[in-house]
Amino acid sequence: MTCVVLGGSRHISKLTDEVQVRLGRIVQQGFRVVVGDANGADKAFQKYLADQAYEQVEVFCSGSSPRNNLGHWTCRHVTTKARQGTFEFYAAKDQAMAKEATVGFMLWDGESVGTMLNVWRLMQTQKTSLVYVQSQRGFLQVRGQEDWRRLLGLADADARADIEKRIRGETPAPPRNELPLFGPDLDSVGLA
Repeated sequence: MTCVVLGGSRHISKLTDEVQVRLGRIVQQGFRVVVGDANGADKAFQKYLADQAYEQVEVFCSGSSPRNNLGHWTCRHVTTKARQGTFEFYAAKDQAMAKEATVGFMLWDGESVGTMLNVWRLMQTQKTSLVYVQSQRGFLQVRGQEDWRRLLGLADADARADIEKRIRGETPAPPRNELPLFGPDLDSVGLA
């Protein structure tokens, strides 16, 4: 059964008409949905689903209680050894949702590192993500490395560096005969 992970930036608190149309299709098809408990995109997705009285939803949270559960759905509490309130604490639920899902639907503001990590986690396990890129007011499908690089190219240099740093923290170093995940830093070779 298809399971869609919904997520995105905490700076996106309203769903555009285009996003609502896609979300409506998910509801019409009866897909199972997993969503986080954060403010911003998670809460906006939850509001839409609660307004539709959609029941095929599970909220994931790190710790003992969700910050948001607007539809009073089942909640999965993800345990972690990370200190409460840290990036790693909240990333634990994101990692669990990426494992659970078969496909992703993300809203990205062009800066959110967590959103990009979610797309990357899905891609690493051959799962497709549909990403609404706020600055482009359009969708980008991420199925593999080429799509990932195109999406990453929309981030500014600081965000890109933070994203790459976080990914390296989650990924073991590749063997010497494998190509690295990222090419040279575009700024360092004068192509930015």
